[in-house]
Amino acid sequence: MGLKAVVVTVLLAAALSYYVYNPMPDAIQEPWKLMAVDAAFRTGVNLAALKYHLGIDHYITSFRRTMQGFDSTMVALLGSRPPAGVVPGVKVSDITFAGVPVRVYEPPAGGEGHLRRGLLYLHGGGWAFGSGKMGAYDKVGRMISDELNTVVVSVDYRLFPEVLFPEPFLDCAAAAKHFLSPEVLDKYAIDPERVAVSGDSAGGNLAAAIAQEVATDDSVPVKFSVQALIYPVLQALDFNTPSYVQNRNMAILPRQVMVQFWLQYLGADISLQPQLIANNHSALQHSVLTPELRSRLDWTSLLSQKFKKSYKPVVAERDSHGLLKKIPGLLDVRSSPLLAGPEVLAKCPRAYILTCEFDVLRDDGLMYARRLKDAGVSVTSDYYEDGFHGCLSFTSWPLDFDVGKRALRNYMTWLQNNL
Repeated sequence: MGLKAVVVTVLLAAALSYYVYNPMPDAIQEPWKLMAVDAAFRTGVNLAALKYHLGIDHYITSFRRTMQGFDSTMVALLGSRPPAGVVPGVKVSDITFAGVPVRVYEPPAGGEGHLRRGLLYLHGGGWAFGSGKMGAYDKVGRMISDELNTVVVSVDYRLFPEVLFPEPFLDCAAAAKHFLSPEVLDKYAIDPERVAVSGDSAGGNLAAAIAQEVATDDSVPVKFSVQALIYPVLQALDFNTPSYVQNRNMAILPRQVMVQFWLQYLGADISLQPQLIANNHSALQHSVLTPELRSRLDWTSLLSQKFKKSYKPVVAERDSHGLLKKIPGLLDVRSSPLLAGPEVLAKCPRAYILTCEFDVLRDDGLMYARRLKDAGVSVTSDYYEDGFHGCLSFTSWPLDFDVGKRALRNYMTWLQNNL
């Protein structure tokens, strides 16, 4: 190899290392693996943005295709056989519930006289990406169905940019109420006293909102007995909680990306992102943000000192952009379940809330756990000091993390003991 080739190789390797390198907290195990995952995501986002600017494709749909291609590649690499410990007898059906596409997993066990558990699952992806049919979600659906003798219904609600809030919520509400109808529960031999709603990230947001909706809707005779929320998104009024500030540049879900997801979901202009990051949308001038409403997400009183650390609240005096009028969905409890009043929370089912230290959404989950407890709801808080956003989806080689495996096992154990 000539000197020129050596120099070019070294420069390319250095450039690649610089691109991939993203400093990780010391507690993160296998940091280079997480850096590689993060670099892959950023590459997909950057390529999608390039296509969008060139007028080739919408950046969201372009990135979706990239994700689907990656998912198909992983399935091909891992083979078509089911994951270890999963009985291939689980029946999988792609149908619709009240017009909403769902994937239903029916366990091989059970039968006449043996009522089973039921679980409605809502996938994550910033209300813009993902599908319950993707590899990681499909694996978990099969595992829960098989190991816990559960009929799992994974909902493929509509996404941005095809629809905006509240359509994804309405899709999930329609599917949930259909699932909870006596006729459907009887069809699948599900015990009406053992039905859960669960979801991760944006799906955790929808799961919490649906749990509130069903709990307060007198026309729904069967209620969810538990809600299991995995690093849920629960509010959009404070993007300067300790976890948002601490993890603002963290892999997988940095703060600016989460704020962009919110703006997209609520149909607002992405150019408003800096205003939301500065908390101008929750400025003191807004009379609608009463002290009582602000108390519902006041992390200075809802978090323990362990999580507050030395961070200080960021409170703006004035909002020169009229953000609450431009984005009314910011105050809608269907988008921000943490804003629900105590009388609503008191009716909600007992809860499991999983949070991770290295996640901008950590404090959302911790505050919700505290507010549910204060309302008299039984809550199990499952916190991972070495966890990061999305870790539950990384449990299969070569993108497997020990914290993801532990989190998945503990989540399933809680369902087994509480559902």
